[in-house]
Amino acid sequence: MEADAARFIGAGLACFGMLGAAIGVANIFSSFLTGALRNPAAAQSQFGNLIFGFAVTEALGIFSLLIALLLIFNVVG
Repeated sequence: MEADAARFIGAGLACFGMLGAAIGVANIFSSFLTGALRNPAAAQSQFGNLIFGFAVTEALGIFSLLIALLLIFNVVG
């Protein structure tokens, strides 16, 4: 296998981290909406946790995108 082909396969595999981040963000927001509809009085107090969870989950997706870009443009090594 050529090095270019292996590099692109590795970048494609690294993009699965973005899929996981998308599923995680959807799960966070769906859980928040479910809880907010069940108990609207507590929704405002949980909004900070929602934003924190969103930021951490999205950061993991951005890190996987960074790894994919590093593999594509051969910045490492």
